Amino acid sequence: MNDFDVLIIGAGISGIGAAYHLQEKCPRKSYAILEGRQALGGTWDLFRYPGIRSDSDMHTLGYNFKPWKEAKAIADGPSIKKYLDETAAEHDIAGKIRFGHQVKSAAWSSVDERWTVIAEHEGAQQVYSCRFLQMCSGYYNYAEGYTPEFKGIERFEGKVVHPQHWPEDLDYAGKDVVVIGSGATAMTLVPSMAQTAAQVAMLQRSPTYVVSRPDEDKLANWLRKWLPERWAYGLTRFKNVQLQKYVYNRTRTQPERVKKLLLKRVADALGPDFDVEKHFTPSYNPWDQRLCLIPNADLFKSIRSGKTKVVTETIDQITEDGILLNNGDLLRADIIVTATGLNLQLLGGTRFSIDGQPVDFPATYTYKGMMYSDIPNLIQTFGYVNASWTLRADLTAEYACRVINRMDELGVNTVTPRLRDEDQNMQPRPWIEDFSAGYMVRVMHLFPRQGDRDPWRNTQNYALDKKLIRKAPLEDGALIFGKAAASIRSAA
Repeated sequence: MNDFDVLIIGAGISGIGAAYHLQEKCPRKSYAILEGRQALGGTWDLFRYPGIRSDSDMHTLGYNFKPWKEAKAIADGPSIKKYLDETAAEHDIAGKIRFGHQVKSAAWSSVDERWTVIAEHEGAQQVYSCRFLQMCSGYYNYAEGYTPEFKGIERFEGKVVHPQHWPEDLDYAGKDVVVIGSGATAMTLVPSMAQTAAQVAMLQRSPTYVVSRPDEDKLANWLRKWLPERWAYGLTRFKNVQLQKYVYNRTRTQPERVKKLLLKRVADALGPDFDVEKHFTPSYNPWDQRLCLIPNADLFKSIRSGKTKVVTETIDQITEDGILLNNGDLLRADIIVTATGLNLQLLGGTRFSIDGQPVDFPATYTYKGMMYSDIPNLIQTFGYVNASWTLRADLTAEYACRVINRMDELGVNTVTPRLRDEDQNMQPRPWIEDFSAGYMVRVMHLFPRQGDRDPWRNTQNYALDKKLIRKAPLEDGALIFGKAAASIRSAA
């Protein structure tokens, strides 16, 4: 039977969390999770490159309902995958997942008041239907990472690897490696590979802001010794949320002061002879792009040891034995790693239609960063670019449950955000504002717009979102609950 009250698309950190909240707050609803891969975990199952780890603390990247128990707050990928596996097992979620189901399309019928979802499974089409659709498929294309066109790359006689598709048998011991990129992935890979490689060069077109923190949260570990587990976790989570908020707000109000502080810490870590201005001083202000977090100053230590060098220059072409730079230097390499980013993808690349008409998402407005104008019974999870993803994922899952329960209370089958009369002349803004990272800028024209007023903003502000999502009335004149009809079918 492929007919459900709710379908959740994606069994990563968002989908597992959405399933938990649905079971807890809407226990009579039937649901299934459609997952394109053969295992749960999303990002934390896909990426297998050396040193893979979180780039924010696990007390906020973890769920609000499941304490993070490990000593390391900046956790490695396998530990995060284990945490997700445990969550699914503890709450009997794993049995709800249909693995190997790649969702291709979702079609809404106003007559039936249902979504019909087509998924490909083992070469055949599988048809599902549901009253409510929760898209938890992440924000990037799992099939292909972003790699710019590099002149001459076909001539390179060594190995070219993208971190999103890391070969299990890649042997880089004693090899010369060039990692192209300066984001979180590059800064994770470089010190890890440098432990066994002959030499690792981090080749960047422009610098990124970097901040070092211990991988263990001493206060969190101390609290766990003396307080009940949930109290300790809750206090640590609150402390870290406030710290994230404080740091981000300072970058908005006092960018020069924050910049000076960040660069001083880098200079202190690398010593007076290192050219911090050239290699670690970006042209933009802190948090105009994401800050890179490195645990225990591992990148700085690798640079000081001589195992890693940072090269800030643009590429002329790839040669047979390395990379020729525009300044005439040649970086010799046995292996080139293109840590050049992600390809963002809206709603997992699923094709959407309403009553036979394709949905033009760039023409829609986002409702609270979760729903879309004139699109019924659909909620998407999209986290924060300036804080931990799961903070927003938990809020979104809770909100979906509020909406579903309110539909039952009203005896209706549909809920649709619609622009009010006073919203018709809103000034459209990009889905994500004030964030100049290339992977975002490249595709913002393909994403829905946000407006200049609530509830049509995608605030990227956790404190504000808690008010708008968790506490604000559902019926605000923009969220329209459908005409009276039979309640959403409940599980037997």
